[in-house]
Amino acid sequence: MNLEEAKEYAKKNIHNRPQTTGRLAGKIAVVTGGAQGFGLGIATEMYHEGASVVLADLNVDQAKEAAKAFGDRAVGLKVDVSDPASMEQMVCDAVEHFGGIDIFVSNAGVLKAGSLDDMDPAAFAFVTKVNYIGYFNAAKYASAIMKAQHEADPEQWFDIIQINSKSGLVGSKNNSAYAGGKFGGIGLTQSFALELVSANIKVNSICPGNFYDGPLWSDPERGLFVQYLNAGKVPGAKTVQDVKDYYLSKSPIHRGCTPKDVAKALFYAVEQQFETGQAIPVTGGQTMLN
Repeated sequence: MNLEEAKEYAKKNIHNRPQTTGRLAGKIAVVTGGAQGFGLGIATEMYHEGASVVLADLNVDQAKEAAKAFGDRAVGLKVDVSDPASMEQMVCDAVEHFGGIDIFVSNAGVLKAGSLDDMDPAAFAFVTKVNYIGYFNAAKYASAIMKAQHEADPEQWFDIIQINSKSGLVGSKNNSAYAGGKFGGIGLTQSFALELVSANIKVNSICPGNFYDGPLWSDPERGLFVQYLNAGKVPGAKTVQDVKDYYLSKSPIHRGCTPKDVAKALFYAVEQQFETGQAIPVTGGQTMLN
Protein backbone atom coordinates (compact mmCIF):
# COMPACT_ATOMS: atom_id res chain seq x y z
CA MET A 1 0.00 0.00 0.00
CA ASN A 2 1.42 3.40 -1.01
CA LEU A 3 0.52 6.76 0.50
CA GLU A 4 -2.28 7.58 -1.93
CA GLU A 5 -3.83 4.16 -1.39
CA ALA A 6 -3.47 4.57 2.37
CA LYS A 7 -5.27 7.92 2.25
CA GLU A 8 -8.18 6.43 0.33
CA TYR A 9 -8.33 3.44 2.66
CA ALA A 10 -8.36 5.74 5.70
CA LYS A 11 -11.21 7.74 4.18
CA LYS A 12 -13.30 4.61 3.67
CA ASN A 13 -12.65 3.41 7.22
CA ILE A 14 -13.14 6.68 9.07
CA HIS A 15 -16.12 5.27 10.95
CA ASN A 16 -14.75 1.75 11.25
CA ARG A 17 -13.19 1.86 14.71
CA PRO A 18 -12.94 -0.78 17.46
CA GLN A 19 -15.76 -0.72 19.98
CA THR A 20 -13.74 -0.19 23.15
CA THR A 21 -14.16 1.77 26.36
CA GLY A 22 -11.89 4.26 28.10
CA ARG A 23 -10.62 7.78 27.57
CA LEU A 24 -9.28 6.83 24.12
CA ALA A 25 -12.16 4.53 23.17
CA GLY A 26 -12.04 3.61 19.49
CA LYS A 27 -8.91 5.63 18.75
CA ILE A 28 -6.10 4.32 16.54
CA ALA A 29 -2.70 5.48 17.75
CA VAL A 30 0.90 5.23 16.56
CA VAL A 31 3.79 5.59 19.03
CA THR A 32 7.31 5.84 17.63
CA GLY A 33 10.06 4.49 19.83
CA GLY A 34 7.31 2.27 21.19
CA ALA A 35 9.34 -0.86 21.93
CA GLN A 36 10.82 0.31 25.25
CA GLY A 37 11.16 3.13 27.75
CA PHE A 38 8.79 6.09 27.66
CA GLY A 39 7.31 4.98 24.36
CA LEU A 40 6.32 1.54 25.61
CA GLY A 41 5.01 2.97 28.87
CA ILE A 42 2.89 5.58 27.09
CA ALA A 43 1.59 3.01 24.61
CA THR A 44 0.64 0.73 27.50
CA GLU A 45 -1.44 3.46 29.15
CA MET A 46 -3.09 4.33 25.82
CA TYR A 47 -3.97 0.69 25.19
CA HIS A 48 -5.52 0.36 28.64
CA GLU A 49 -7.69 3.40 27.86
CA GLY A 50 -9.15 1.81 24.75
CA ALA A 51 -6.78 2.75 21.94
CA SER A 52 -5.52 0.38 19.27
CA VAL A 53 -1.78 0.92 19.22
CA VAL A 54 1.03 0.65 16.69
CA LEU A 55 4.39 0.21 18.40
CA ALA A 56 6.74 1.63 15.77
CA ASP A 57 10.44 1.13 16.40
CA LEU A 58 13.76 0.52 14.70
CA ASN A 59 13.99 -2.63 16.82
CA VAL A 60 11.03 -4.31 15.15
CA ASP A 61 11.50 -7.66 16.88
CA GLN A 62 11.23 -6.02 20.29
CA ALA A 63 8.23 -4.01 19.09
CA LYS A 64 6.47 -7.14 17.87
CA GLU A 65 7.12 -8.96 21.14
CA ALA A 66 5.74 -6.04 23.13
CA ALA A 67 2.67 -5.83 20.89
CA LYS A 68 2.04 -9.55 21.30
CA ALA A 69 1.95 -9.07 25.07
CA PHE A 70 -0.62 -6.28 24.67
CA GLY A 71 -3.22 -8.23 22.71
CA ASP A 72 -5.15 -8.06 19.45
CA ARG A 73 -5.36 -4.26 19.36
CA ALA A 74 -1.59 -3.81 19.07
CA VAL A 75 0.97 -4.40 16.35
CA GLY A 76 4.71 -3.86 16.07
CA LEU A 77 6.06 -2.17 12.93
CA LYS A 78 9.53 -1.15 11.86
CA VAL A 79 10.48 2.49 11.38
CA ASP A 80 13.61 4.61 11.15
CA VAL A 81 12.15 8.00 12.01
CA SER A 82 15.12 9.81 10.46
CA ASP A 83 14.38 8.24 7.05
CA PRO A 84 11.35 9.77 5.31
CA ALA A 85 10.79 6.69 3.14
CA SER A 86 10.76 4.46 6.23
CA MET A 87 8.32 6.78 8.00
CA GLU A 88 6.02 6.92 4.97
CA GLN A 89 5.99 3.13 4.69
CA MET A 90 5.29 2.63 8.40
CA VAL A 91 2.36 5.07 8.26
CA CYS A 92 0.95 3.19 5.25
CA ASP A 93 1.41 -0.15 7.02
CA ALA A 94 -0.35 1.21 10.11
CA VAL A 95 -3.33 2.32 8.03
CA GLU A 96 -3.42 -1.02 6.23
CA HIS A 97 -3.48 -2.86 9.57
CA PHE A 98 -5.97 -0.74 11.55
CA GLY A 99 -7.74 1.40 8.93
CA GLY A 100 -6.54 4.87 9.91
CA ILE A 101 -4.63 7.02 12.37
CA ASP A 102 -6.30 9.25 14.98
CA ILE A 103 -3.33 9.96 17.28
CA PHE A 104 0.33 10.02 16.30
CA VAL A 105 2.83 10.20 19.16
CA SER A 106 6.28 11.26 17.96
CA ASN A 107 8.31 9.85 20.82
CA ALA A 108 11.44 8.27 19.31
CA GLY A 109 14.59 10.11 20.32
CA VAL A 110 18.28 9.78 21.07
CA LEU A 111 20.69 11.66 23.27
CA LYS A 112 24.46 12.06 23.16
CA ALA A 113 25.91 14.42 25.76
CA GLY A 114 29.14 16.32 25.45
CA SER A 115 30.71 19.77 25.57
CA LEU A 116 31.49 21.77 22.43
CA ASP A 117 35.07 20.54 22.70
CA ASP A 118 34.03 16.91 22.93
CA MET A 119 30.92 16.76 20.71
CA ASP A 120 31.70 15.22 17.36
CA PRO A 121 29.87 16.98 14.47
CA ALA A 122 28.65 13.62 13.21
CA ALA A 123 27.13 12.84 16.62
CA PHE A 124 25.47 16.27 16.69
CA ALA A 125 24.00 15.64 13.25
CA PHE A 126 22.77 12.17 14.28
CA VAL A 127 20.90 13.50 17.33
CA THR A 128 19.39 16.30 15.26
CA LYS A 129 18.34 13.94 12.48
CA VAL A 130 16.46 11.66 14.85
CA ASN A 131 14.98 14.18 17.29
CA TYR A 132 14.23 17.13 15.00
CA ILE A 133 13.98 15.86 11.44
CA GLY A 134 12.32 12.69 12.73
CA TYR A 135 9.51 14.81 14.16
CA PHE A 136 9.12 16.61 10.84
CA ASN A 137 8.88 13.25 9.05
CA ALA A 138 6.27 12.05 11.54
CA ALA A 139 4.10 15.14 11.16
CA LYS A 140 4.39 15.15 7.38
CA TYR A 141 3.11 11.63 6.82
CA ALA A 142 0.73 11.37 9.77
CA SER A 143 -0.98 14.60 8.75
CA ALA A 144 -1.44 13.33 5.19
CA ILE A 145 -3.61 10.51 6.54
CA MET A 146 -5.42 12.77 8.99
CA LYS A 147 -6.22 15.32 6.27
CA ALA A 148 -7.77 12.56 4.19
CA GLN A 149 -9.84 11.45 7.17
CA HIS A 150 -10.96 15.05 7.71
CA GLU A 151 -12.24 15.11 4.13
CA ALA A 152 -14.32 12.04 4.92
CA ASP A 153 -15.67 13.44 8.20
CA PRO A 154 -15.05 17.16 8.85
CA GLU A 155 -16.47 16.86 12.39
CA GLN A 156 -13.71 14.64 13.78
CA TRP A 157 -10.48 15.81 15.42
CA PHE A 158 -7.03 14.25 15.27
CA ASP A 159 -3.83 14.70 17.26
CA ILE A 160 -0.11 14.84 16.64
CA ILE A 161 1.76 14.84 19.92
CA GLN A 162 5.50 15.22 20.25
CA ILE A 163 7.17 13.89 23.37
CA ASN A 164 9.60 16.71 23.92
CA SER A 165 11.56 17.33 27.16
CA LYS A 166 12.16 19.84 29.89
CA SER A 167 15.35 20.40 27.86
CA GLY A 168 13.09 21.95 25.23
CA LEU A 169 12.10 24.64 27.75
CA VAL A 170 15.47 25.55 29.27
CA GLY A 171 19.06 25.08 28.08
CA SER A 172 21.10 22.09 29.20
CA LYS A 173 24.85 22.31 29.89
CA ASN A 174 27.01 19.93 27.84
CA ASN A 175 23.84 18.73 26.12
CA SER A 176 23.47 21.13 23.21
CA ALA A 177 22.54 18.62 20.50
CA TYR A 178 19.60 17.29 22.48
CA ALA A 179 18.39 20.60 23.91
CA GLY A 180 18.76 22.40 20.60
CA GLY A 181 16.68 19.80 18.78
CA LYS A 182 14.02 19.87 21.48
CA PHE A 183 13.83 23.67 21.41
CA GLY A 184 13.42 23.39 17.65
CA GLY A 185 10.72 20.76 18.13
CA ILE A 186 8.56 23.25 20.00
CA GLY A 187 8.98 25.64 17.09
CA LEU A 188 7.76 22.89 14.78
CA THR A 189 4.82 22.18 17.09
CA GLN A 190 3.67 25.79 17.06
CA SER A 191 4.12 26.05 13.28
CA PHE A 192 2.42 22.73 12.52
CA ALA A 193 -0.45 23.69 14.84
CA LEU A 194 -1.14 26.86 12.84
CA GLU A 195 -0.89 25.01 9.54
CA LEU A 196 -2.97 21.93 10.35
CA VAL A 197 -5.80 23.32 12.47
CA SER A 198 -7.96 23.85 9.37
CA ALA A 199 -8.02 20.05 9.00
CA ASN A 200 -9.01 19.59 12.68
CA ILE A 201 -5.51 18.36 13.54
CA LYS A 202 -4.24 19.54 16.92
CA VAL A 203 -0.49 19.55 17.48
CA ASN A 204 1.03 19.71 20.96
CA SER A 205 4.28 18.88 22.71
CA ILE A 206 4.62 17.28 26.12
CA CYS A 207 7.79 18.14 28.02
CA PRO A 208 8.55 15.44 30.59
CA GLY A 209 11.02 15.59 33.39
CA ASN A 210 13.61 12.87 33.73
CA PHE A 211 12.50 9.23 33.54
CA TYR A 212 15.25 7.89 35.77
CA ASP A 213 14.08 4.27 35.74
CA GLY A 214 14.11 3.94 31.95
CA PRO A 215 17.05 2.78 29.81
CA LEU A 216 17.78 6.31 28.58
CA TRP A 217 18.99 7.22 32.08
CA SER A 218 19.79 3.93 33.78
CA ASP A 219 21.50 1.80 31.14
CA PRO A 220 24.79 0.86 32.87
CA GLU A 221 26.90 1.45 29.75
CA ARG A 222 25.17 4.10 27.65
CA GLY A 223 22.67 5.70 30.04
CA LEU A 224 22.62 9.39 30.82
CA PHE A 225 23.87 8.91 34.37
CA VAL A 226 27.03 7.38 32.92
CA GLN A 227 27.24 9.89 30.06
CA TYR A 228 26.82 12.87 32.36
CA LEU A 229 29.41 11.52 34.77
CA ASN A 230 31.91 11.12 31.93
CA ALA A 231 31.04 14.50 30.43
CA GLY A 232 31.59 16.30 33.75
CA LYS A 233 28.05 17.70 33.61
CA VAL A 234 27.62 17.48 37.40
CA PRO A 235 30.39 19.36 39.26
CA GLY A 236 32.13 17.22 41.86
CA ALA A 237 30.32 13.99 40.94
CA LYS A 238 32.58 10.96 41.26
CA THR A 239 30.05 8.14 40.83
CA VAL A 240 26.87 7.40 38.93
CA GLN A 241 24.97 7.58 42.23
CA ASP A 242 26.34 11.10 42.77
CA VAL A 243 24.85 12.12 39.44
CA LYS A 244 21.51 10.49 40.24
CA ASP A 245 21.29 12.11 43.67
CA TYR A 246 22.03 15.50 42.10
CA TYR A 247 19.15 15.18 39.67
CA LEU A 248 16.70 13.87 42.24
CA SER A 249 17.44 16.93 44.37
CA LYS A 250 16.45 19.32 41.57
CA SER A 251 12.72 18.61 41.66
CA PRO A 252 10.45 19.82 44.49
CA ILE A 253 8.70 16.47 44.11
CA HIS A 254 11.64 14.21 44.79
CA ARG A 255 11.22 11.53 42.17
CA GLY A 256 11.54 11.07 38.45
CA CYS A 257 8.83 11.40 35.85
CA THR A 258 7.01 8.23 34.80
CA PRO A 259 5.13 7.17 31.65
CA LYS A 260 1.87 7.36 33.62
CA ASP A 261 2.59 11.03 34.38
CA VAL A 262 3.13 11.74 30.70
CA ALA A 263 0.10 9.71 29.62
CA LYS A 264 -2.17 11.88 31.77
CA ALA A 265 -0.91 14.97 29.93
CA LEU A 266 -1.42 13.17 26.63
CA PHE A 267 -5.02 12.29 27.51
CA TYR A 268 -5.62 15.94 28.32
CA ALA A 269 -4.17 17.06 24.99
CA VAL A 270 -6.41 14.62 23.11
CA GLU A 271 -9.59 15.37 25.07
CA GLN A 272 -9.20 19.15 25.09
CA GLN A 273 -10.32 20.43 21.69
CA PHE A 274 -9.47 24.02 22.64
CA GLU A 275 -5.72 23.47 22.92
CA THR A 276 -3.11 23.38 20.17
CA GLY A 277 0.47 24.56 19.71
CA GLN A 278 1.30 24.08 23.38
CA ALA A 279 4.33 22.73 25.24
CA ILE A 280 2.92 21.03 28.33
CA PRO A 281 5.48 20.57 31.14
CA VAL A 282 5.38 17.42 33.29
CA THR A 283 8.46 18.00 35.41
CA GLY A 284 7.44 17.77 39.07
CA GLY A 285 8.17 21.49 39.36
CA GLN A 286 11.79 21.19 38.22
CA THR A 287 11.08 23.45 35.24
CA MET A 288 8.37 26.09 35.69
CA LEU A 289 6.95 28.30 32.99
CA ASN A 290 7.77 32.01 33.11
